[in-house]
Amino acid sequence: MKKRSLHLFADWSSMVFKASPKAESCRCYLSAIFLKCILVTGLLLTVSCQEKEVKNDLAVAPPAILDYPIQPVPFTSVHIQDDFWAPRLETNRQVTLPYNFKKCEETGRLRNFAIAGGLEEGEFEGIFFNDSDVFKVIEGASYSLQVHDDPELKSFLDDLIVKIAAAQEADGYLYTNRTIDPEKAADGGGTERWTNLQTYHELYNVGHLYEAAVAHYQATGERTLLDVALKNADLVDEVFGPGKNMGVPGHQEIELGLVKLYRVTGEKRYLDLAKFFIDERGNAEGHNTTEGKYAGKYQQDHMPLAEQEEAVGHAVRAGYFYAAATDLAALTGETAYDEALDKIWNDIVHQKIYITGGIGAEPKYEGFGPDYELPNATAYTETCAAIALMLWNERMFLKSGKVKYMDVFERTLYNGFLAGVSFEGNTFFYPNPLEADGFTKFNQGVCGRSPWFDCSCCPVNVVRILPSLPGYIYATKGKEVYVNLYMGNKAEIPMGDQMLQLIQTTNYPRDGKIELEVLNSETIAANFKLRVPGWVRNEVMDGDLYKYTDNQTPSIHLTVNGENVEPVLENGYITLEKHHWQQNDKINISFEMPVRKVASHDLVVANKGKMALERGPIVYCAEEVDNPKGVLNILLPADEKFTYSFETDLLGGLGKIESPTLTAIPYYAWAHRGNGEMAVWINETPAQ
Repeated sequence: MKKRSLHLFADWSSMVFKASPKAESCRCYLSAIFLKCILVTGLLLTVSCQEKEVKNDLAVAPPAILDYPIQPVPFTSVHIQDDFWAPRLETNRQVTLPYNFKKCEETGRLRNFAIAGGLEEGEFEGIFFNDSDVFKVIEGASYSLQVHDDPELKSFLDDLIVKIAAAQEADGYLYTNRTIDPEKAADGGGTERWTNLQTYHELYNVGHLYEAAVAHYQATGERTLLDVALKNADLVDEVFGPGKNMGVPGHQEIELGLVKLYRVTGEKRYLDLAKFFIDERGNAEGHNTTEGKYAGKYQQDHMPLAEQEEAVGHAVRAGYFYAAATDLAALTGETAYDEALDKIWNDIVHQKIYITGGIGAEPKYEGFGPDYELPNATAYTETCAAIALMLWNERMFLKSGKVKYMDVFERTLYNGFLAGVSFEGNTFFYPNPLEADGFTKFNQGVCGRSPWFDCSCCPVNVVRILPSLPGYIYATKGKEVYVNLYMGNKAEIPMGDQMLQLIQTTNYPRDGKIELEVLNSETIAANFKLRVPGWVRNEVMDGDLYKYTDNQTPSIHLTVNGENVEPVLENGYITLEKHHWQQNDKINISFEMPVRKVASHDLVVANKGKMALERGPIVYCAEEVDNPKGVLNILLPADEKFTYSFETDLLGGLGKIESPTLTAIPYYAWAHRGNGEMAVWINETPAQ
């Protein structure tokens, strides 16, 4: 290890931030433990060679016998190059990623691993699940490395992984809160392992470790973090299962991580363990499902999944649970979950989702409320919950090919998720309300965006989702190419023994014009399936929770190589069959994008007498800065006419909807110009 790498974090983060006193302390500390790091690294290499030799080349792990019938095109094969998403991804790489590592360092999250590994003296600092935050940022950093070479970031990760490996106990256990000093474990964690799974997140933490380890291995080809993850997973597999510890994690996540370990190793034990955790939830014979603050419905542990029919409890836990169950159904052929997942999805989308795609109406437990209970000012709609919903909906699409799932994905992406991080990339929303009065401290004690949180799961989750976004644009099934999201990009899409080379050019979501151009020098067979977004099909979302009230029908214009083609929709897609696509072939599709008025179901009391505005996939809101008399008491005439314009000087370029009474901007852009009133749902006079 070169001496320079020991000073790497301060050097790397100083590209964006000035070094803090704590960063200086970190540099001195690293120099002091130079020899210890070498010893630990040597130990890792020895273990890797002696104990893991049989898995030396995981790239040849046998492919899964069963899998999703539709396969996503890897994000490494798709490079976004547009004016909307490309800047956000670059901000994530240059600002949000180093900023999150900096905050993890300042708050003791990184140091906890060094202390647990005997590389430094001290006590555990922070919340008992802080390890998971570090793992999520590592995952995001690894995604970034796969598409953008960054030697300094790579070296920083190398040093951090040394500390994580040192913190792992001899049998594979990794939980710094207990390892550092069991007698002083934060939040009463106690001295015994696995004794309060509802609360202490041992399994949740390592689920994020597994996801980070797989991402790091795929990005670098190195096993340093993966071996830590596999050693831990082997321990968990020894402890949990039929006839052993029958408990389940209080916060679902390990199931998703185990599936990823299975995919990269081919080791079926990991898939079986994930299925055990899914199936054991709600089994009162195996563990306590009723006693404790977080028992039962809060963590979806009130009955077996196959018997569940509605979304209950903590929204993030639920989303991860349903996503993992969908993985297990696809990879094992298990059909017992199918009906339950369909019913739960319908329950959410037909009765419990916000127009922004946000889920989780109840602040007191960050979860689902009763049917149609969707308050605006107190809406919790956690950023992490939006992410969980996106992850689940993509999986439901891959399993079924149904357009409704990608409609929810897109709506959540542009609204419920994107609002969670500022344009600058260093302030965040934890909850995402649909109404604000300008003084209530709704955002974990802050009125407006916050630079960090004690529980900072949302900022670190954003870091890992944005760089993986290109992987949601395309999917394939045999010769069928699904175009699910419209973002300017250049892609190489595997089609059997050929590679479809494609460039997508668009200004979406600012307008609805999209061009797809084939770049292959040799002809290639492919059937394109172009998603027609729900807002074009006059569906806000599946069901009748929301509806357009303006009697408009957006038009669709389609050409292939300049010749008009009648757009025929089947299950929400336009299919273009052509046996021989060749270089310079072009598909042009244009979706008319008018301003739309939306009303909610009469049973949503919070929205009675109100309407909301959309254009394309974007939900709009009104802010006091644009409406000086305030927005909470505005009363719009029922026949109000709206116009759209694009303002290049407004926050770097924003669409604006205006009328004689109101000015509105995209919901994702609110709270960038100071605190004040904000509303998505606006009072409207009854139609005569």
